Amino acid sequence: MNTAGLRAAAVQARGWGWRHASRRAWAVSGVDLSIEPGERVLLLGASGAGKSTLLHGLAGVLGGDEEGEQAGELLIDGMPAAGARGRAGLVLQDPDSQVILARVGDDVAFGCENLGVPREEIWPRVRHALDAVGLHVPLDRPTKALSGGQKQRLALAGVLAMRAGLVLLDEPTANLDPHGVVEVREAVRAMLDAHPATLVVVEHRVEVWLPLIDRVIVLGAGGGGVVADGTPDQVLRGEGPRLAEAGVWVPGIRPPLPPPPARAPGEPLLVARDLAVQRVTGRPVASGIDVTVDAGSALAITGPNGAGKSTLGLTLAGLIAPASGDVSAASALGDGVAAAPIRWSSRQLLTRIGTVFQDPEHQLLTTTVRAELEVGPRALGLDADETSRRVDELLERLRLAPLARANPYTLSGGEKRRLTVAAALATRPRVLILDEPTFGQDARTWAELVAILARLRDEGSAIVTITHDLDVVTALHSRRFELPASAAEGAS
Repeated sequence: MNTAGLRAAAVQARGWGWRHASRRAWAVSGVDLSIEPGERVLLLGASGAGKSTLLHGLAGVLGGDEEGEQAGELLIDGMPAAGARGRAGLVLQDPDSQVILARVGDDVAFGCENLGVPREEIWPRVRHALDAVGLHVPLDRPTKALSGGQKQRLALAGVLAMRAGLVLLDEPTANLDPHGVVEVREAVRAMLDAHPATLVVVEHRVEVWLPLIDRVIVLGAGGGGVVADGTPDQVLRGEGPRLAEAGVWVPGIRPPLPPPPARAPGEPLLVARDLAVQRVTGRPVASGIDVTVDAGSALAITGPNGAGKSTLGLTLAGLIAPASGDVSAASALGDGVAAAPIRWSSRQLLTRIGTVFQDPEHQLLTTTVRAELEVGPRALGLDADETSRRVDELLERLRLAPLARANPYTLSGGEKRRLTVAAALATRPRVLILDEPTFGQDARTWAELVAILARLRDEGSAIVTITHDLDVVTALHSRRFELPASAAEGAS
């Protein structure tokens, strides 16, 4: 394919900031930076520093005046970013959220069609883009049959087909297994080799992206603007200790880990025997599962994307019926209710099994952070004083107190994750099942979240994590239950 005429974009921010319409505080402010065409930038910062907001601003998807207030200027090739239609392409962290159409070819073509590219040009672009990112599947392959890593390649192909001069990646490997992480990074490398573009990637997995980037920019928390800018060596070596103290993940500087378990695991709370799990009736995604969840212990469910980990977690939580076999609660957990959690009412689940979904937005219910934390205690019929005590404690422990009046949907990804964990903790369940509990966390909030889970474990609760973050497995001294890659295709 002839790539003549493709050109990388220039980016400039002059005192730029953004405040969501429902928020008093600015999500990001005082950003001054200039990115030259073709530069490959890793954008770092503590959770809530405004990294995703900056990327969304460059992609032109923050909305108009009714959505919020802008300060300063954000420019692509000298034009306001919101009006630079087609110059920027954004890839998000959740592969499923970006799939629009049912077939691979149609999905890649979607952006081109929106830009009014002539039909005779679209399909050569689609084929070139799929080849460039290494997604070698038929154009009519159902998008639902792709793995997480393949779906991220699909999103990258859509950006390439649009001929975006600015490629924006917002934690594109957050929910992928180690193989998928490398797969996506190499797809980005192949794309940049095939297509001159400027790259800005937000990612906590710093080591993964170092081979690909030539510049690191760090945003400060609380509207601090740019607090570090330079080559990876200049920023991560020269400024490493200072940045790590602020919560930035810095290679070679690990966050503190909690102490080992205070005592041996206690009695079984949940038992699964010869269990098969499914999302769609008649299509099991994993089977032959025997696993026990013990009080005062941590269990890590691991395995590649598509093995059925999330489905297993939802089945253990009593939210999905088993395909076959059974999940039963021991008397220590059931306490007189039916043995099978799937038969429990939502009120019966509240104090027994708490669940944190992989996508935080799937369980947000209210219009403020404080109200979100009050849902569970109010459902239990707790009085106002006890509800307030629990909510205030969780707001402080999970660094959410300054956001108590904020709309949950305006939080950063890491803040939404901490909110959903806090909401699950508000009812003090004996079993806590968390799907990717640490995604989007900076080094400081990661350590604090892991410390909270370790303390719950030592107080006698059972912690079940579904995770690709093997540091969490180690930190919680988890017993590991791994689902094999061959268990299913296309599940999560």
